[in-house]
Amino acid sequence: MLAGLGAVGVASAGAGLGTTAYFNDTESFTNNTLTAGELDLKLDYKSTYLGGPGRLDDVVDMGYPDAEDLGDGRYLLDQAPSPADMQAWEDLVMDDDFDFCSPEADEYLVNGDGIPIFTLDDVKPGDSGEVTISIHICDNPAFLYLAGELTENAENGQSEPEMEDEGEDADGIGELADAIEVCVWYDEDCDNVYEPTGTGQQQELEVALVSDVSGSMSGSIDDLQAAANGFVDNLSAPDEAAAISFNSSASLDQELTTNYQAVKDAINAYSDGGGTSIDLGIDVGADELLNGSNATPGASKVMILLSDGNSSASAANTAADAAKNAGIRIFTIALGSANTSLLQSLASSPDDAFVAPDPADLDTVYAEIAQIVLAGEQKILSGTMSEVFAELADGEALDGNRQEEGRQPYPGATTQCIGFEWTLPAEVGNEIQTDSVSFDLAVYAEQSRHNDNPQVAFNGTDVNSTSPGPAPNGTGNVSNSS
Repeated sequence: MLAGLGAVGVASAGAGLGTTAYFNDTESFTNNTLTAGELDLKLDYKSTYLGGPGRLDDVVDMGYPDAEDLGDGRYLLDQAPSPADMQAWEDLVMDDDFDFCSPEADEYLVNGDGIPIFTLDDVKPGDSGEVTISIHICDNPAFLYLAGELTENAENGQSEPEMEDEGEDADGIGELADAIEVCVWYDEDCDNVYEPTGTGQQQELEVALVSDVSGSMSGSIDDLQAAANGFVDNLSAPDEAAAISFNSSASLDQELTTNYQAVKDAINAYSDGGGTSIDLGIDVGADELLNGSNATPGASKVMILLSDGNSSASAANTAADAAKNAGIRIFTIALGSANTSLLQSLASSPDDAFVAPDPADLDTVYAEIAQIVLAGEQKILSGTMSEVFAELADGEALDGNRQEEGRQPYPGATTQCIGFEWTLPAEVGNEIQTDSVSFDLAVYAEQSRHNDNPQVAFNGTDVNSTSPGPAPNGTGNVSNSS
């Protein structure tokens, strides 16, 4: 019996050896997710119509409803309610004070709904109309295309004067689309006006780059330097540039010169620190433009003022008013959490006030200012309505940055505008009486990542696997009739 109990004890000990734990450890990666990104194109617009006496009031009542008040004096307009209020839309799209990509904005924006911009039934020779389309790409950069279709060009019978001009063998096709002249352009300042000539094209340009280098610019200096360098790279002799920085004080870092590398070297030496005294930066920049040893009387004087902070409004406005009264055109850039309303008040006009929500947006903003100052606004298409829509039928590729070589995508979370103007020349005769045209405009966005050769056909066929083209009445579609 004792021997048997001993055997059991040995067996139990052996079993215990089998369950003894060695040193061990486990690490894990949990809650892994992959979420597809978003590419959302949103549009808003301002349209205007210049008709004959007695027509404008009718159109205001019919086609220009009151704006939606978003508070703080800001408006997001479906259409301009009156000439007195038209500026509010320009201010809004340029200062980016409203989040166009927020769900709340869907109530006001063209987000997949085909709506008419023009519905006019008494157009006369000499009339004209224009729409500026404000483009917002949410989240991801994208290549953009402008497409369009002339859906009707009708004769609508013949009046007696029209019959005398055309004869009685009308084929049912109207002449209005061949008579209307159309211009489409990159409206850099979103002001509904085509401005083909830049500030610097008529005479020598002198530009002061006045940059905030206060402590709040930590993390933004690199982007500022890259964007400002890109602006300087667009200059050519005899145009001159100067570099001025400010924080609690202001410094002339490089006087006016055509040695553009010296200007870039001065900008590249910037570091952040100190407070924000915008007025001192303006004063030093204005003094260099007006009284510097290389300043030229009669040259076009331009100041580009960037800040991400706040400052004494009274002092800053006093300095800016003195500079503007001396003939200096001031462009302002409100970066990030800057006092946008203050910087708007310092600019020469609301069209000259820009906003960069993030430091990465500075490249685009400086490029837009360069386009205005140096080259004017670039035309996309022009010709008769028939000719322009023949081009738009296949999709017109848009360039997101006109200052860089080659076609560039539109950056995400920024605003750019396209202008579309039509004019019925006053000399057009009776052959257009009762004729009518209808047309559609569409903006199409396609992701830029992994898309080295974007191509789009808008006739319903695929050009490549990533470019099917938009479906009818797709996102951003805006239809029109006149």
